[in-house]
Amino acid sequence: MPIEGGLIMELLLKGLYRGFIPFGIMLIISLSSKLQGLTADAKSYFYYGLIFFFLGLASVIYQMNEWSFPKQIIVHYLVMLMTVFPTLLISGFYPLNSFNDLLHVYVQFNKAGIILFTVTYLISYLFSLKTAKDNGDYL
Repeated sequence: MPIEGGLIMELLLKGLYRGFIPFGIMLIISLSSKLQGLTADAKSYFYYGLIFFFLGLASVIYQMNEWSFPKQIIVHYLVMLMTVFPTLLISGFYPLNSFNDLLHVYVQFNKAGIILFTVTYLISYLFSLKTAKDNGDYL
C-alpha cells in the first residue's frame, strides 16, 4: 500500500521538529563554549547536536504503519549508517589512522545501535502492556 503524500509531509515535519529542538539546544551550548574559548568542547557539542538531529529526524520511520516492523528496522539502520556513522567519522571522536580504526568505529556504532534499540524496544513493549492493562485489553 503506497504512503500518501500528506502523511509523508506530516512525518517529515514531525521528524524535523524532533531533530531541530535538540540540535538547536546543542548549537547554543556549542556557541557558548566557543565564545568561552572552549573550541574542542564546542566542536563536540556541535557533532552531538548533529547526531541528535539525525536521530530525531529518523524517529518517524517507526510511525510508518504501512511498513512492517522488520522493514522499519532495516530502513532506520540504513539511515543511521548514512548519517550518524559518517558524522562519527568526521567528528574526530575516534582516531582514524588505519582500516582497523574504521572497523572499530563501525563495531562501536553497531553495538550502541543494538543496545539503544533493545532498550527502547523493551520500554515501548512494557508501555504497551501497561496501556493494554489499563484499557482492559490483554495481549
